[in-house]
Amino acid sequence: MGFGDFLKKFKRPQPTTQENPKNWIKCPRCGNIIFYKEILKNENICPQCEYHFRMKAEDRIKLLADEGTFVEYDSNLEPVDPLNFVDKKSYKKRIEENYKKTGRKSAVIAGECKINGIPTQLVVFDFDFMGGSLGSVEGEKITRAVMRAIDKKQGLVIVSTSGGARMQESTFSLMQMAKTSAALASLAEHKLPYISVLTDPTFGGVSASFAFLGDFIIAEPGAMIGFAGARVIKDTIKEELPDGFQRAEFLLEHGLIDMVVKRKELKKTIADLLKYTLREENGSIRSA
Repeated sequence: MGFGDFLKKFKRPQPTTQENPKNWIKCPRCGNIIFYKEILKNENICPQCEYHFRMKAEDRIKLLADEGTFVEYDSNLEPVDPLNFVDKKSYKKRIEENYKKTGRKSAVIAGECKINGIPTQLVVFDFDFMGGSLGSVEGEKITRAVMRAIDKKQGLVIVSTSGGARMQESTFSLMQMAKTSAALASLAEHKLPYISVLTDPTFGGVSASFAFLGDFIIAEPGAMIGFAGARVIKDTIKEELPDGFQRAEFLLEHGLIDMVVKRKELKKTIADLLKYTLREENGSIRSA
């Protein structure tokens, strides 16, 4: 079982879609029973206590990208099975099932958009596709987005939600950690900004590589962020762990991330960071 599958066992409650006959959701924080449409129209946030439910990748793109500006790239890329991997079922079968479930061939949507008018390369992870796990296709899409950012002199935003490296690809998956990190080093050499947005959950090889390499590392309130699960850490170091040590607020308090930003303020915050880091001496935004 991959770490993404492990995390699914403990996934946070999600707003119900219209296809689900259940119309009411109990907020896990405040306990209020809320009509699901009230949550959906509030950017998947509890209107009573501001608990941030998880969000679908498409909704995140709508949240961040100016309307009608997002253009997807590399949607034709799809994973192969070089190891003929089989656990409870074959890797090929898992890919087929996730394609039927999500309508896409990887855990990453990559493209170009405008964020408050600023042309930006945007990469968004989809936890619904194999727990947002990092495989060869995901690494390639991220790397290509970095190269486009360099070519067009744009900033890069990656929104992570992942259980980590994809075990079904073994070393091929782990190689993506180095590949994406090297690409981001090239972006830094060109003095172009990379904003990393950590959402619930961000774990494993993703948190151990590009997710924590941002010039600015932003997390959503209450997001679970770390490398291994709390039980694994506790069993390894044989010590009691601090309460909430993998929550975004704890990481901010201990200097591991730069800010915790509420979802409704995220687009403006990202746009402001891009605006000031891309500004030329004459005050204009850099462009190719």
